[in-house]
Amino acid sequence: MAVGAALAVERKSRRDFGFAAGIVAILAVLFLPVPAVLIDIGLAFSIALSVLILMVALWIQKPLEFSSFPTVLLIATLLRLALGIATTRLILANGQNGVDAAGHVIQGFSQFVMSGDFVIGIVVFLILITVNFLVITKGATRIAEVGARFTLDAIPGKQMAIDADLNAGLIDDKEAQRRRRELEEESAFFGSMDGASKFVRGEAVASLITIAVNVFGGIIIGTTRHGLPLGTAADIFTKLSVGDGLVSQIPALIVSLAAGLLVSKGGTRGTAEQAVIGQLGAYPRALLVAAALMGVFALVPGLPFLPFVALSGLLFFVARTIPKRLEAQAAAAEAKAKAEEAQRQAEAKDSVKDSLKTPEIELCLGRQAASQIQASHAELGHRVAKMRRKFARQYGFVVPDIKVTDNLSLPPKSYQILIHGTVAAAQELRPGEMLVVVGDGPRPDVPSDEVREPAFGLKALWVMDSYAGEVRRGGFEPIDGASVLLTHLSEVIRNNLPQFLSYKDMRGLLDRLDPEYKRLLDEVCPSQISYSGLQAVLKLLLSERVSIRNLHLILEAIAEITPHARRAEQIAEHVRMRMAQQICGDLAENGVLNVLRLGASWDLSFHQSLKRDAKGEVVEFDIDPRLVEQFGTEAAEAIRTRMREVHSFALVTAPDARPYVRMIIERIFPTLPVLSHLEIARGVEIKSLGTIS
Repeated sequence: MAVGAALAVERKSRRDFGFAAGIVAILAVLFLPVPAVLIDIGLAFSIALSVLILMVALWIQKPLEFSSFPTVLLIATLLRLALGIATTRLILANGQNGVDAAGHVIQGFSQFVMSGDFVIGIVVFLILITVNFLVITKGATRIAEVGARFTLDAIPGKQMAIDADLNAGLIDDKEAQRRRRELEEESAFFGSMDGASKFVRGEAVASLITIAVNVFGGIIIGTTRHGLPLGTAADIFTKLSVGDGLVSQIPALIVSLAAGLLVSKGGTRGTAEQAVIGQLGAYPRALLVAAALMGVFALVPGLPFLPFVALSGLLFFVARTIPKRLEAQAAAAEAKAKAEEAQRQAEAKDSVKDSLKTPEIELCLGRQAASQIQASHAELGHRVAKMRRKFARQYGFVVPDIKVTDNLSLPPKSYQILIHGTVAAAQELRPGEMLVVVGDGPRPDVPSDEVREPAFGLKALWVMDSYAGEVRRGGFEPIDGASVLLTHLSEVIRNNLPQFLSYKDMRGLLDRLDPEYKRLLDEVCPSQISYSGLQAVLKLLLSERVSIRNLHLILEAIAEITPHARRAEQIAEHVRMRMAQQICGDLAENGVLNVLRLGASWDLSFHQSLKRDAKGEVVEFDIDPRLVEQFGTEAAEAIRTRMREVHSFALVTAPDARPYVRMIIERIFPTLPVLSHLEIARGVEIKSLGTIS
C-alpha cells in the first residue's frame, strides 16, 4: 500500500514537471531561434491538439465535463502565437532561400492550399479570418455572455432550492455541497468562456498584422539585403507569409468551432495539468479520430511524413491503452458492487430493524397545507434551523432534526406533529387566510371564523388575507400560516423536552465539560449516582422547562446531595434550589418576578397530607380527592384572573409540597412555573399578585 502510494505520488510529480516543462518550452520559442525541423513538429502538434479539442467537444455530455476548455484554449493560442513568432523569424532570416525556408509544413500548405499561387492563398486566408472572427468566435462569445448572465441570475433560486431539499431531508450534506460546488463551477465556466473567446479574436488580428509584417518586411529584406528582384522577393515572401497564416488559422478555426459547440450544447478543481491531460485523455474515440487524421496528413503530398506519422502512432497507442485501463476499472467497480450486494443480502434480516426507526420530531403536512408552505419552503427550513439554535441556547442541548414530510392520508388543510412516531398535536391551516389572536378582548370588525390558537389555546379568528390591512389598522396583528405552524411546533417541543434528551445526547454534553468537571463527574458517577440516574435528574429539570445550560453548576449541586439522597426527585429538588438564580432570572420580566402564593389554609392542607418516615422524609402524599378538586377549581380561577393582568408569573408554595402542587397544576396549566420559597433567589425583586385561598 505504501509503495503504491509512493509510486502514485512520483508519477504525479513527473506529470507536474512535464506539464510545466511544456509551458516553459512554449515560452522559450518566443525568444529563442528554433530549427525548421522543430517548427514542423510544433505546427503538426498544434494541428493535432486543435483536432483533439474539437473531438472532445463533440463527445462530452455537458459543458462542465470540459470545464478546463478556457485553460486549453489559452495554451493552444499561446502555442500558435509562439510558433508564429518562430516562423516569422525563419521567414525573415532565410526567406531568400525559397519557399522551404520556414519548414516543410508551411511549404506544403503554400503549395497544396494555395496551388502555388499566393493570390489564392491570400483569398483563402482572408476568408478563414472572416469566418473565424465574424461568424464562429462572435457567436460563441455572445452565447457565453448570455449563458454567464442567466447563470448568475439563477444562482439565488438554485441555492434556495438546494437549501429547501436539504431541510426537507431529500438530500444529505454531501449532496448539497456537491450541488453548490457544481453551481459555482457552472457560473465560473460561462464567465471564463466569455473571456476566453477573446483569445481567438485577438489571435485573428495578430495573424493579419503578422502576415503584413512578413510580406512587407520580407520584401524589404530580400531586395535590400540579398539583392533579390522585387517580383521574386514578393512571390517568395508572400507565399511563405500566407502559408504561415494558413497553418496558424486552420487550427484556430477548429478550436473556435469547438468553443462554439461547447457553449451551445462550468469549472474543475485541481491543478491545470490534471484538468487538461485528464479530460483530453478521457475519450479514446477522440484520440482515434485524431490519430486517423494525423495519418491522413502524413500521406498528403508535400507534408512531412515523419511528424504526422509519429503523432498518429502516439495517439493511436494512447487510444488503445485507455480502454484497457477503463475496462480494468469497470471490472473492479463491478466486483465491488457484487461484494456490496452480497453484504446487503447477508444483512437483509436486519433491514426490518431499519424500517422500525422513526424520526424523533416529524412534521406531516396535508396536501393543501404542504402547497401553502411550499411557497416559503426555503424560509421554513431557515426558520426551523433558527428555532433549533434558539432551543440550544435556551435549554443547553440540541433538539433533534425536524423532518418535514407530505402525508396524503391527512385532511388536505391539516398538519400533524409527531414525537417519536406518535401524534402529539394536530391542527388545521387555511390557505389564503391569516390568524388573529384576540383572547377575551375586542375583535376586528371583519368577516371571520372563531377558533382556538393551537399553541396556547387562546381565542383567535381566521380572516382572509385581503382584510389584513384593515385588521392592522384596527390594532391587531395578523399571523401567517407558516408562523402559526412554527409557533405550535415550538410549544410542542417545549412540552416534550425530556423526551429529546437521549442517553447519547447526555454523554455528548458530559464529554464537552472542562477537565476539572470531568474529574468531578468521575467521583460522582457511578459510585453515588448512575449515568441513567443523572439523565433522570436532567429530564426532571427539563420537564419543568428548567434549562440545563449550566451543566457544571448542576453537577456541583448533584455532588452535594448524592451522599445523602438517592432518589432522582430528591436530587432534582436540591438542584433547583442551587439553581435559584438562573430559574428566577429566566422567569423575571424587566428584573421583576411576579408571584402568586398559596394561602395559609392550602399550605396547611398540603403539609398535613404529607406522610413522613422516621427520618422525616416524605414517603406518601395522602390528600382527600375532594380537596384536590376544590384546590384545582380555586387555583384555576385565580390563575386565569392573573393571566389577564400580567404576561407571566410563577406559583410559589412550600418546599416539601412543591412537587405535589406542581403535579396538580400541570394538568390545568402545563406551562405555569411552580416554585418553592427556597427557589426565590436573593436580590430578586418580587411582586406579589395575591394568594389562592
